[in-house]
Amino acid sequence: MRKRWLWLLPLAVAGTIVWLSAQSQYPMGIQLPPPLDKLAHASVFGCLALVLEIALRHNRPDLPLYRRHLLVFVAVSLFGATDEWHQFFVPGRSCELGDWVADSVGGGLGILVGSLHLLFSRRLGALSWLLGTVRRFDSTWDLILVADPHWNAELTGLEEATARFPEADWLFLGDVFDVWVGLSSMETEPQRVFLDWVDRRRGAGRWVGLWMGNREYFLDRQAGRFDLMGEGIGGRLEGEALTWEHGDLINSSDRQYRLWNLVSRSAPCWLLFRLLPGGTARKVSAWMEDKLRTTNTAYKLTFPREAFRAAAESHPGTTFLTGHFHTHEVEANGIALPWAHEGRFMVWRDGRVEEL
Repeated sequence: MRKRWLWLLPLAVAGTIVWLSAQSQYPMGIQLPPPLDKLAHASVFGCLALVLEIALRHNRPDLPLYRRHLLVFVAVSLFGATDEWHQFFVPGRSCELGDWVADSVGGGLGILVGSLHLLFSRRLGALSWLLGTVRRFDSTWDLILVADPHWNAELTGLEEATARFPEADWLFLGDVFDVWVGLSSMETEPQRVFLDWVDRRRGAGRWVGLWMGNREYFLDRQAGRFDLMGEGIGGRLEGEALTWEHGDLINSSDRQYRLWNLVSRSAPCWLLFRLLPGGTARKVSAWMEDKLRTTNTAYKLTFPREAFRAAAESHPGTTFLTGHFHTHEVEANGIALPWAHEGRFMVWRDGRVEEL
């Protein structure tokens, strides 16, 4: 259940800021000298950003991390600007640019504090979001599972499987392409071909879902072309004992990847890609992915069996799926799906996962 009452927290903090500003002083008549007054501004607006982030997280689970953080920062920064502007009308007071800068910096720090747990915890609701429907039209239809095809120029196996199983639904568990950034300037021809295929499948009455992996970024603008799109943890289908996530967040010991995952999905990274020319942005993303392939290999080459089992057992009564590991593994109620690069797809059929 969404905790809508959490909206009262940022409203209460904002109201307190307005009241204190109108009194032209801090509680109990305290007057703080520079730079302590700037630190006070940053602290108060940091608290406002933190509670607003928590409220949005619980009330808008459809907002990706970067959009939520961007919305919080802009709201807090604008509120800080209006708080300074209204002081034009207070006798003996004037606007101070330094206070507004402190307010904005505090807002950024509040967002950062609210994100630190994502570096080491399995409580990843703050990183997760979904859009669309979690119920298929008919749960008796085959559901074809495609994990980590890493397609480049050719969509290996896709048309062949479509022709053989025209009545099947589809679920893609991430890393569909080597790199897929959801900006029009960075879209490639194979990605357009894939989206056209999705449109045709849905036009034929099939359910198609995409759960983003570690090689998809900012794809929420394409969410309307899928029945379901999501990221992080929490993938599921209503009425079916099936849960999933991509798998890149299973190993909470991999701090280096967790940091990269948080930075690469942040609002500043989105702004950077938006501002860069398309060709430059594609080169930057290719460089980053190349660096990722050759770093942190100790974690990449070893299947995190204990962490995988723990993640699976946290979804009792379901079959828990991941991709990401490029190896077919079974632990408890969890299944790591095999690498689909050569067209090796699986299928969810009659409550079981089988080779297609």
